[in-house]
Amino acid sequence: MSRRGFAAAVAVGLTGLVTAGLAVAAEMSGGDGPDGDSGDDSRPRRRRAPAGELRGMWVATVANRDWPSKPGLTAAQQRTELLAHLDQAVERRLNAVIFQVRPTADALWPSPYEPWAQCLTGVQGRAPGWDPLGTAVKEAHARGLELHAWFNPYRIANHTDPTKLVASHPARKHPDWVVPYGGKLYYNPGLPEVRTFVQDAMLDAVEKYAVDAVHWDDYFYPYPVAGQVFDDDAAYAAYGDDFDDRAAWRRNNIDQLVLETAARIKKARPGTKFGVSPFGVWRNATTDSRGSDTRAGVQTYDDLHADTRKWVREGWIDYIVPQLYWNIGFAAADYAKLVPWWAETARDSSTKLYVGEALYKAGDPAQSAAWQDVAELSRHLIFARDHPEVRGHVFFSAREVAADSIGAMARVVADHYKQPAKPARRA
Repeated sequence: MSRRGFAAAVAVGLTGLVTAGLAVAAEMSGGDGPDGDSGDDSRPRRRRAPAGELRGMWVATVANRDWPSKPGLTAAQQRTELLAHLDQAVERRLNAVIFQVRPTADALWPSPYEPWAQCLTGVQGRAPGWDPLGTAVKEAHARGLELHAWFNPYRIANHTDPTKLVASHPARKHPDWVVPYGGKLYYNPGLPEVRTFVQDAMLDAVEKYAVDAVHWDDYFYPYPVAGQVFDDDAAYAAYGDDFDDRAAWRRNNIDQLVLETAARIKKARPGTKFGVSPFGVWRNATTDSRGSDTRAGVQTYDDLHADTRKWVREGWIDYIVPQLYWNIGFAAADYAKLVPWWAETARDSSTKLYVGEALYKAGDPAQSAAWQDVAELSRHLIFARDHPEVRGHVFFSAREVAADSIGAMARVVADHYKQPAKPARRA
């Protein structure tokens, strides 16, 4: 399951850390569009594309989600597919591509720290015969697109067998860095040497390529799995004495990663931005009065130990793209309640707010009636336009931008992107 699919599944439980099946059932009984009328066909008034508006799409490489279409294609075939995604972004009048270059502690560029990514050849560590990240940066810029390099800091593998990793993999050389959890392998965020290593691995790309931004997704400490414990006892015993509890220590570990990475990006390539795309709910208001009017089963502050609100308010990151992957009117996590909450959070801060949009849900028969309406996503942009803190939108993901099964992306373009996008960096 992709990060978006998993996040959506666990997001919407009405109480506690619900199972994926219950969450999906809850979502399918969610509300309709604005004012309960999912058939509203109103169109927005015309407007000029403002300078600084981000119009982006994610290109996911983990498990060959978007690109390459399958492992083992020739270098020429991979390149052709990648350029097609960039051309599609231009055709849809977007101005940024967020390209996943470190999906599972491996790399889409020749890295001295980590092996070549398995998604390229089917064999981790096998050179693909070309430089995907270098090509992506060059070709995106040639098309007037920003290229944001998307990294996953701590995920090692979507399985728990270290012997499946290439022999040279750092996780095999340092088994004490590794925590198996929920059917996957993770680096332990509580170890200072891990924090240094993952920064070194990511910053290598920043030093070598003129990427416009470093981008992280929603995985910090892993999403909770019922009945399982993330075993960081030894690290907590060694480094947790100054904290009231383990949760506070874990949040500090992630805070330090954010602060240190931000400083290193500025030193390595001044002008390169640093952005994060977290799960869309920081905390529910029933947990914290500062939280959103939601009833999400996962809260980033409590469950992923990521204090995303603080990062925005303190200006630790340049932009944030909360994954607001719910329809307007959805009871447990209403898009129309979350946009104002994030707008207020970003107000008067130096952090720009963009909104992550669930294009992948549009037309999916497993989703609720709201997502069968071609106009649902367009209404999201209409709603967000009344909140000046929202500076743009990013769509998940490239496969759906191209396929556009019910025309939801085409509707967004027709309603909102009539003019070519101006560069977002002029903001």
